[in-house]
Amino acid sequence: MSKEFKLPDIGEGVAEGEIRKWLIKEGDEVKEFQPIAEIMTDKVNIEMTSPFSGKVLKLAAKEGEVVKVGQTILVYEESGSAGAVHERGAVEKHAPAVQEGHEASHPPAIQSEVTLRATPAVRKRARELGVDLTHIVPSDPSGRITLEDVERAASQKTKPAMPMEKERVEVTSGEERVPVEGIRRKIFEKMTLSKQKIPHFNYTDEVDMTSIVEARELFSKKMEGKLTYLPFIIKALIAALSEYPKLNATYDEKTNEIVLKRYYNIGIAVATEQGLIVPVIHDADKKGLKELSEEIEQLATKARSGKLSLNEVQGGTFTITNVGPIGGLFSSPVINYPEVAILATHKIEKRPVVRDGSLVIRDMMYFTLACDHRIIDGAEAASFGNRLKEFLEHPYLLRLV
Repeated sequence: MSKEFKLPDIGEGVAEGEIRKWLIKEGDEVKEFQPIAEIMTDKVNIEMTSPFSGKVLKLAAKEGEVVKVGQTILVYEESGSAGAVHERGAVEKHAPAVQEGHEASHPPAIQSEVTLRATPAVRKRARELGVDLTHIVPSDPSGRITLEDVERAASQKTKPAMPMEKERVEVTSGEERVPVEGIRRKIFEKMTLSKQKIPHFNYTDEVDMTSIVEARELFSKKMEGKLTYLPFIIKALIAALSEYPKLNATYDEKTNEIVLKRYYNIGIAVATEQGLIVPVIHDADKKGLKELSEEIEQLATKARSGKLSLNEVQGGTFTITNVGPIGGLFSSPVINYPEVAILATHKIEKRPVVRDGSLVIRDMMYFTLACDHRIIDGAEAASFGNRLKEFLEHPYLLRLV
């Protein structure tokens, strides 16, 4: 008897995915947990595994096609004693888990078995990281184990590289046609959505970065490692955001509410061969310069090699795009929807400025703040910019370690 396999829930907030590549074909016999397809979603490649054992009768979606969660992607005939297929992913049965830290004082009641809910992508990620799902207490109230649960349990281990997407072109006389797909398709969608939904306005100022330059040199020697200016900027940004919470927010269209975020998940735009990707530093306010520097380097490396997990590109509250290494004086950054503001920083260069009536040479930098004018007024953006500038010019006001 034939059955339909529908695209499962592959991550929190993900509604669709693009079939980048089928790893099976019609007529193939597949085993449970066997990789069957590469799925692109939220700028991340995911290798989807099969929740069944059986024969593939029909591939219901083509490579390059965008399918919705719950949409049939293949038809199969089940064989053997395959695991049950849950509408939101496969269901596995394991021995009961013991919650970490409670083994001695509060031993849990022993049961013969416990059902763990996890999508194929989550189960595959757990296998890659060597994480036993029975040792995870789900953070989701529904009892479903999430990618974030697995990543947290793995203590920042990294997963093997996913295949980089290949750019396909069609060359005709005097023209070259490049399909809009993969990461570029996501960029098309998100930038269009941002400009259609958000009335942007920009605020630009310059800041004296001389003290930050000196502080970076000092901390670089103490840390004996590579330290960029970005961790200092993140520290100053968070300090300013804590005083102007409307810039660290999203707009909920369904409830017509501004959602102020009391946590600071800072996105950092990374240029890759496939396009701009924004990995997220979660709880950036709780991390010192060294930890921020190391995480920025790790996320940038994973972004360029296609190894980012869904959790690492989701949940951002504010984004920084650093144009400085490339060049230019000003820019007009596009807000990372559904956030309400974005900061673009530019190159730091020595320029003559007047201080106390004298002409001196200082390390100067322009920055541009783009805001959602529905939520943030011009005066508020200017006040925020002034406070950010103050923190950057006087880094001793910041808690850097």
